[in-house]
Amino acid sequence: MKRQADLAPALAEAAQAVARVAAGRRFDDSFERRAERGALLDLCYGTLRRYGRVQAIVQALSRKGAPEPRLQALLWCALYALDSGRYAGYTVVDQAVRACALLEQWPARGYVNGLLRSYLRSRDEIERAVAADPQARYQHPRWWIELLQRAYPAQWGEVLEAGNAHPPMCLRVNLRRSQPEAYLQKLAAAGLAARSVDGCAILLDTPVPVDRLPGFTDGLVSVQDAGAQRCAGLLDLQPGQRVLDACAAPGGKSAHILERADVRLTALDADAARAARIEPGLARLGLAASVQAADCTAPQSWWDGHAFDRVLADVPCTGSGVARRHPDIKWLRRAEDASGFARRQAGILDALWRVLAPGGKLLYVTCSVFPDENDAVLDAFCERTPQSRRCELPGGAPAQLLPCAQHDGFFFGLLAKAP
Repeated sequence: MKRQADLAPALAEAAQAVARVAAGRRFDDSFERRAERGALLDLCYGTLRRYGRVQAIVQALSRKGAPEPRLQALLWCALYALDSGRYAGYTVVDQAVRACALLEQWPARGYVNGLLRSYLRSRDEIERAVAADPQARYQHPRWWIELLQRAYPAQWGEVLEAGNAHPPMCLRVNLRRSQPEAYLQKLAAAGLAARSVDGCAILLDTPVPVDRLPGFTDGLVSVQDAGAQRCAGLLDLQPGQRVLDACAAPGGKSAHILERADVRLTALDADAARAARIEPGLARLGLAASVQAADCTAPQSWWDGHAFDRVLADVPCTGSGVARRHPDIKWLRRAEDASGFARRQAGILDALWRVLAPGGKLLYVTCSVFPDENDAVLDAFCERTPQSRRCELPGGAPAQLLPCAQHDGFFFGLLAKAP
């Protein structure tokens, strides 16, 4: 436990970032004070993962109604710091009071001091009260909890628990430059404990910065979730095929395709800034593709008329399967968002079907655990598209991959087009 720590600046800046999320804006981790970046990210991500809980505690203890937004967020961040066990209780209280001045909330210093001390004095009693509130207990919005309970009656608790955990760090070995066993030996020599999962993926026991990964700059390895690494294997790639990655940025799945097979790859992304990240990533790995900043739903703007043998449609979605990596998602999404994304996903499927060759295959992928974005979208597509057929995944792999300690949550649906 750290007994001396100048937490006040980090608490103040984290409070401002979390307050912006509470106001409906995406979390922005580009902080000015880079020296404090680690502490800031821990406070922000930790608070957002426990958002339902810290909200309920402040509400239970506040006698004056909801505090000013930044002050309220400061209390949330301070409660996370107390729960983290990294600091002595008196340190967190003292530094939170100091942070009031940095937020120009001088009159609130006594209020912050009193509320946090009340929590420390009555912690057990407050914990029992908070546990009765599902949103506080499970750290997810109530509608999200109820949706998972309906979709996964036997597994919903495990999915919620995974959504609150720290995400794993998984590596993908560039098979053109190394092999998993050889790279595991390099990790061991560097003092990094790791193990193989799902065949070729490598799971680190403890996440590290990429500059600590042996051979990263030389293209031996990339960071990619084990679940995401399933895509290339499900496409049934063959040498010489024309392959389209329709929503490609930042390029991890495109790179994996090229690492596994000698294909002619076109990578698209509608966001020009994100598309610009694809080629540098491929170059680090010694790979190349035709990269375009283009909307896959408007083929007339990018397609040369030659059909593709394989199409990867990693479509935009709610991101409910990767919420632990982006904990603001849980609190920015709304119950109706899944159906909104489903309409957009249907439009993408309809457009990409036009560029798929007869006898070709399309892999539909989301990082969602919500059925409305997954099976429901594919079932509706197959019903309105006579030439389509949904295929079994190779090796009998499940279509829905739920988040766990080894990987995030993904959905995979393979479609075949009649010859």
